[in-house]
Amino acid sequence: QVQLVESGGGLVQTGGSLRLSCAASGSTFTLNAMGWSRQAPGNERELVATVSRSGSTNYADSVKGRFTISRDNAKNTVYLQMNSLKPGDTAVYYCNANTIFSHVYWGQGTQVTVSS
Repeated sequence: QVQLVESGGGLVQTGGSLRLSCAASGSTFTLNAMGWSRQAPGNERELVATVSRSGSTNYADSVKGRFTISRDNAKNTVYLQMNSLKPGDTAVYYCNANTIFSHVYWGQGTQVTVSS
C-alpha cells in the first residue's frame, strides 16, 4: 500500500502563492506517475497537473504558467508551487499517486482558499 500525506494549504489573497507538498510512504518503490487534482463545492473534480517518474509534466489550461509540479524521488514527495493565485483556484486539492501495478492512491486533501 501507499499512504499520501498532504500539507501546505491555507488562506491567501489574490495574487499570492502557496506550495503544496505530498509525501508518500509505504510501498514507495512501486510509485509511477503522480499528480494533483482539485474540487470546489458544486464543481467536478479537475485534474490540475501530473508529473511522470522521469519528470515530464502536464498542466490544465487554467493553471498553465502559474502552477509548477515537481517531484523528489529520493524523498518520495511531489510538490505543487502555486503562484498568482485567483479566487477561482479555491478548492480542496488532492494528491494522487499511480503505481506500477496500475493502482491509484489519494491523499486526504488540503484546503486552498483565495480571497479577493
